[in-house]
Amino acid sequence: MLARKLLSLLSIAGLAFPVLVFAQAHDASIANHQPHYYDAADFDIDSANVNYADHIAPILQRSCQSCHRPGGGGPMSLLTYDQVRPWAPVIMYRTAIRDRMGAMPPFFVEKDMGIDGFKDDYSLSDVELALIQAWTNNGALRGNPDNEPEPLQFSDGIDWALGEPELILRSSDQTRPAIGPDWWGDIGLVPTGLTEDRYVKSVEVREVNNIPVEESTSTVGGRYVFHHMTYSSGILNEDGTAIDPSTRVSWPIHEIGRNADIFSEKAGRLLAAGSALHLGAAHMHSNGRETTGHLEFGITFFPRGYEPEYRHNGPRTGNGIDLDIVPNKAGQEVHNYVVLQQHTKIMAFEPHLHAPGVRMCLEAIWGHNNFTLNCVGYDHNWVKQYVYEDDKAPLLPKGTILHTIAYMDTTAANPNLADARNWGGAGRRSVSNMFIDLGYSVNLTEEQFQAEMASRRALMEDRNDYDPGCPLCWAPEPVYSNVAQGND
Repeated sequence: MLARKLLSLLSIAGLAFPVLVFAQAHDASIANHQPHYYDAADFDIDSANVNYADHIAPILQRSCQSCHRPGGGGPMSLLTYDQVRPWAPVIMYRTAIRDRMGAMPPFFVEKDMGIDGFKDDYSLSDVELALIQAWTNNGALRGNPDNEPEPLQFSDGIDWALGEPELILRSSDQTRPAIGPDWWGDIGLVPTGLTEDRYVKSVEVREVNNIPVEESTSTVGGRYVFHHMTYSSGILNEDGTAIDPSTRVSWPIHEIGRNADIFSEKAGRLLAAGSALHLGAAHMHSNGRETTGHLEFGITFFPRGYEPEYRHNGPRTGNGIDLDIVPNKAGQEVHNYVVLQQHTKIMAFEPHLHAPGVRMCLEAIWGHNNFTLNCVGYDHNWVKQYVYEDDKAPLLPKGTILHTIAYMDTTAANPNLADARNWGGAGRRSVSNMFIDLGYSVNLTEEQFQAEMASRRALMEDRNDYDPGCPLCWAPEPVYSNVAQGND
């Protein structure tokens, strides 16, 4: 049974904590969103025994400390009990937001609907939220220091989240003044040096700059000058001044706070011999101090001889042109529909909005059925990609209508807005609007589609077992005939 007594109003550093009793109620309005609070007794947890050493430190190590440490993107360090204890009420509140703007850790998938199964998922479970809340409400006790896990070891700089790459490519240095307008443009080519074709298993992009490690910032953007980078690769021409357009391969966008890209075992991406990265669309901003920085691309490969099963990208959904977002209004919706021309496996979902954006949902319409694949919150400070586990990725038949819905909040409750009174159309600046799913998918042949569904059915116990990402998994398998089409 969920706790029905009112939680005491807490206040720390001017932050008021609302009185809430239920865990799941929310809508797409920032002002009306209710955090997810749980009663520890519902999970057979004795609240009086919850402590930092046994319960809270392991959660922080897995999901928080990679950012909340010296040199990380977080505004405070959370490596020791003495560092964590003063922030306990804030940690309780920010983790309880869970799937909306401002939540920590920034992984905004709504857990009460759609597909549950993502790679590199560092979000907190209901039980972990209950532990944090019980610990905070009972005085944030330390417990036995001898039970605390061994401290994680971090370097003085920025660590690679996926481990040391096999190939590191570096952009040219870029300098932005302390105060100045945003800048967009092409910052050139980065030769790969490859002498053979290789298929990429993962790519991680990080910014390295001259901001001192010990210097704190109030926002994640305050540590960087690159807001995002849209890039591609291709084989260099003879004089090395451009890439051959016919060999161009697109890569997932780099953005502030975004996680690394891990490609499916069946859909590695080609980085060709004699190729270069083309950093064709950089967006840089000033952060309050003159900063010089560059991007590093950390790449790991599939083994030599690897060949991907799936090579073709599916459609991209959204609408970056016809946007009409009125001022001072919550719950504004923008819709887009795409009919799949081929069987499709969706590998990743990546909502991309701008400052007014607060949520995006992806639905699949097949016949009379409407399947909610996922809904996720959105925070323009932490643009995230959600990569499906291979056995959870949506398998959609051709003819499916993909329906994408974006939710905007232009009220003063949205802290990302420059001015809640401004109308906004489409545009590249954050004060304008975008509505795109930057995730990626692959097209499947009929044989591949049937094989993928057969693998999924094998994971289900019986016909009462439901896979929200596979609407035809229990449909009868087609019987093919050798009779030519149009003959009796």
